[in-house]
Amino acid sequence: MEGYKPKTFWERPEGVTGGIFLAALIAAIGFITVKSAAFIVGALTSTIGLVATLAILGAIIFMAIDSKSRNLIWYMYKSVMRAITGIFVKMDPIGILKGYVSDLKENLRKMNRQIGMLRGQMHKLQELILNNRKEIQSNLTLASQAKETDKQAVMILKSRKAGRLKESNIKLEDLYKKMEILYRVLGKMYENSEVMLEDIQDQVELKDQERKAMHASHSAMKSAMNIIAGDKDKRMVFDMALEAIADDVANKVGEMERFMDVSENFMKSVDLQNGIFEEEGLRMLEKWEKEGVSTILGGQKETLLKAAEDESNVLDINAPLKRPEAVEVRKNQYDSFFE
Repeated sequence: MEGYKPKTFWERPEGVTGGIFLAALIAAIGFITVKSAAFIVGALTSTIGLVATLAILGAIIFMAIDSKSRNLIWYMYKSVMRAITGIFVKMDPIGILKGYVSDLKENLRKMNRQIGMLRGQMHKLQELILNNRKEIQSNLTLASQAKETDKQAVMILKSRKAGRLKESNIKLEDLYKKMEILYRVLGKMYENSEVMLEDIQDQVELKDQERKAMHASHSAMKSAMNIIAGDKDKRMVFDMALEAIADDVANKVGEMERFMDVSENFMKSVDLQNGIFEEEGLRMLEKWEKEGVSTILGGQKETLLKAAEDESNVLDINAPLKRPEAVEVRKNQYDSFFE
């Protein structure tokens, strides 16, 4: 969980409920105070009323000063707000992770289809560039022959056609480089996401049982006693680790889906038959390239972009997609969240 900044109570769904409840409570106290002003003044004039008021004020002051009492009340308040919010919103981190597992599986299927479509477009583009090169060479040869036979009109016509084809190929080769970036990134995202899916499934299977056992053995009273003693509530820490995993997965799934949208829009903008593509799709891809570090790719993003620019690093689009290497013992990337 290094570098992970947990959400505060007010940033969570239950924080919204807590804010509404707190505002309603303050408004209710203010309303009752105004309406009961005469009664309160009368109570203060009597000995019993004054003693009761001082006792209440003393209790409030004590709870405000005593850190254990303050922490206990804050814990109880958060627990109640979480329970109320849980009626309307899914709060169980294991349930949330199970939902992300389904999303990841569906995204991997979509990504696999996208990679296949992109591979097909790249094959067509390679063929188009190759045919243009052949036609360029043919037109240059004809222009040379026309020059030797003093056929100026034919020479000019063939030379201009060769020039147009060269300009077209420059654009098509730039387009191919962008497609190569897409292909490399999609392939690496697919590989990393398969590992992530396997790790999440392992965590859900293991931690679901642990969480059930922990919740069974740690009652609300025991948690409250831990808070009073100044100790961390193990159940709360465990759930916090699960929520950290859920947040990490949410960010990665979100990035995965955003890049798939970029890829899809880019491919839709390409018209290979006429050798053109819309600038909007290209701008979306270039924007992604300039963005910061990828949550899924990490430092691999920069490596992939450099590899696409390296002419000596030839991409084999016929090679099968890489799969995670099978090892006897592989450390789960989310084990450290519970250390």
